[in-house]
Amino acid sequence: MLPLALFAGPVEVGQPLPALTLKDQHDKAWQIEADTKLVLFAAGRKASNLALAVLSTQPKDFLPQRHSVYLADLSRMPGFVTRTFALPSLREQPFRVGVSLDERVLADWPAQSDAVLLIDLEQGKVSRIRSAATEAELRAALGLQP
Repeated sequence: MLPLALFAGPVEVGQPLPALTLKDQHDKAWQIEADTKLVLFAAGRKASNLALAVLSTQPKDFLPQRHSVYLADLSRMPGFVTRTFALPSLREQPFRVGVSLDERVLADWPAQSDAVLLIDLEQGKVSRIRSAATEAELRAALGLQP
């Protein structure tokens, strides 16, 4: 059983972003640093595919340069699919991905299976929550050319 400290609380505008204790796609410790300005959160296959379609075409340092991180909730995926397909695919990416495999960890986070949630942060507090459901919307939210 996981300690309660590992479960993130709700994400609410005006409140500090709940601390997370996760691993990345390479099984290394991963966390959201204090200077992070944007969290891209994918809670479903379609959202994850959308994020990867946009992020995989960017330079390796794209997310760190923008003080941004990518978090993928893979907890709803069957374990076999996660181990055989999802994680190996994520390991091929040139950027780090925070990975949640336990559905309880992010249970209180807002989630859309078909859109990437963009959680804007100012000094560790949530300043805005928005979503991008298409590549064009996500590219625009990240300040990229169409």
